[in-house]
Amino acid sequence: MMNNFLTGTVKRIFGALLCVLTITLAVAGSSFASNAAVTEESIKAKENQISAAKKERDSLKNAKTDLEKVKKELEASKSDLNKYITQLDGQLSDIQSKIDSLNQEITEKEQQIETTTAELEEAEAIQQAQYEAMKKRIKFMYERGDTLYLELLMESGSFSDMLNKAEYIEMLSSYDRQKLNEYISTTELIRLTKEALEEERETLNEAKAAKEEEEGNLQSLIDAKNSELSAVKSDISSKEAAIAEYEAEIKAENAAIAALEKEVAADKAELYNKYKYDGGMFTWPCPNYTRISDNYGMRMHPTLGIEKMHNGIDLAAPSGSAILAAYNGTVAAADYNSTMGNYIMISHGNGLYTIYMHCSALYVSKGQDVTAGTKIGAVGSTGRSTGPHLHFGVRLNGNYVSPWNYLK
Repeated sequence: MMNNFLTGTVKRIFGALLCVLTITLAVAGSSFASNAAVTEESIKAKENQISAAKKERDSLKNAKTDLEKVKKELEASKSDLNKYITQLDGQLSDIQSKIDSLNQEITEKEQQIETTTAELEEAEAIQQAQYEAMKKRIKFMYERGDTLYLELLMESGSFSDMLNKAEYIEMLSSYDRQKLNEYISTTELIRLTKEALEEERETLNEAKAAKEEEEGNLQSLIDAKNSELSAVKSDISSKEAAIAEYEAEIKAENAAIAALEKEVAADKAELYNKYKYDGGMFTWPCPNYTRISDNYGMRMHPTLGIEKMHNGIDLAAPSGSAILAAYNGTVAAADYNSTMGNYIMISHGNGLYTIYMHCSALYVSKGQDVTAGTKIGAVGSTGRSTGPHLHFGVRLNGNYVSPWNYLK
């Protein structure tokens, strides 16, 4: 009877072990669920990551600018140049905002891909370690065969000791199953991580393509405005009329600036009186871009063919490039004007102001305090501008002065 009991126990134990070994050999193709809570959460996170990447690509497709529709809407306003420029500039700002968002998304996506790649490498290292441990375990079991467990049972000093050892053998079998399930879970996590990585890369590529398309839309609208401005100039019947129109533009621009200066001077609140210019040199307002496309002073006007005063310096830079506050001060204006486009005016105290024109985006508002180097806007081509650049001007006591007196 005792022999029958031993034989039955051994058969049950080795039957369980045989099952474990059989599953181990087929583990590469297995899709069993994990028993480990943390691994289940990791797998769920990867599934969510894959789903989110697909949704991001859908949103990219829906957010693209319909350039032909925009141009059609602009046609109706061409008879009124200022209205046309104002409407077109609104579109330029919208497109630049999309480009900025895409740049941010591209940066985040590249960081996410880097993180997912590191997670994949870690999971593969864990999988390899698990695989090596299982190989050793299988080799040991193969070499010892059923002798190991039979010896344990036969060496039992009593019936109670034999039952305890039988329970121990069952625990070993359970441990083997647990390790197998962990290996299966790691394999599934690796599969999902690879899929997530591919989805993220596809989303990144679409974001880059969308950015390139929006940059093309931006340039197309800038070219359209350039052509319209040139056409208006060529339609003017005489040079005298052209000069008169140009001077009217400058007069209107100066009037807007002077009104702002008057408003600041009349303001009794401490808002605009807290800064007193101390004679320091300005920070370069457009970092990484030092090419001057048009300097301060008398110049031959590009379309009128006569010498006229240029009251600032034009810094050639791509749309969206950062514009920095040149010095500490308070924002006196952050607004739109059909001549200056999106512009910013900063009071530095003692009658000194800096002006930043033709911005594609404004990041500050009136009354806001800024320090030298604060990002206040982005380069654009709004207003009476035929290409992306920053027009940077300096005024002292109501008159334009050379910016070179203050720049490093």
